[in-house]
Amino acid sequence: MEKLSKQLLATLDNSHVQHLRWIEDANADVVVHSSEPPQGYTVPWHHHRRTQLLCVFAGVALIVTARGRWMVPPGHALFIPAGLEHSIEIQSDVSMKSVYVTPRGEIPTDEVPRVVEVTDLARSLLLEAIRLREAPVGHRKAELVLSLLVEEIATLPERPLGLPFPSERRLTALCRDYLANPTPNARLDDWAEKLAMSRRTFTRQFRKETGISFTTWRQQASVFACLPQLAEGQPVTNVALEAGYESVAAFTTMFRRMLGTSPRTYMVNR
Repeated sequence: MEKLSKQLLATLDNSHVQHLRWIEDANADVVVHSSEPPQGYTVPWHHHRRTQLLCVFAGVALIVTARGRWMVPPGHALFIPAGLEHSIEIQSDVSMKSVYVTPRGEIPTDEVPRVVEVTDLARSLLLEAIRLREAPVGHRKAELVLSLLVEEIATLPERPLGLPFPSERRLTALCRDYLANPTPNARLDDWAEKLAMSRRTFTRQFRKETGISFTTWRQQASVFACLPQLAEGQPVTNVALEAGYESVAAFTTMFRRMLGTSPRTYMVNR
């Protein structure tokens, strides 16, 4: 991945600070924003007083918190609760659109982020809201578009693209190492041995720390590794084999279970 110049990083960071100030100072209950940060940029740690729905229209973004990571591929969005400290790692050149809503705006959210799929209607409404964002206060069409947008995003279907991280230091290190070099052949027994734990103790500890089984976590981590490559247009066969799957069919089965569609269909529809 090409390293960004110090000058470009400074420009991007300054733009981010200005964007935050604009969001925080806005009086409207619902505010929309558009940005296109380049691959390799990491948005600094920050939080908002509003709930954010971060939508990715192109590319792949990875939202990082102290307890987990959430992958947002094209055609998906992430609900980010108000006040949650987070950073954003740009995995490939992206086009991001965001909706920020005050508590009065009644946008649904939980205490933790969750990934949802963006419907065609939500996409169209968000694009129109961004086009009309400079409209004067009381502009009827702009108000109607924002009102319908909030109604629509309240019903967006959830997708299992969150990756919880354990808080225990040694487990965290293993999880980070796996993300850097994922393989479907990673064995629970090997991880347990590295931590000098029995299989039973490791299984219990891993579920306690993450809320899911080791196998489920590993499958989700595999999706994380594959989505940026697919978004860049790499052939499904190459991605599947490089990820360590013995066949495209096995990879497709995993992918369909996670995203509800095949890799080829998924990318065609982005």
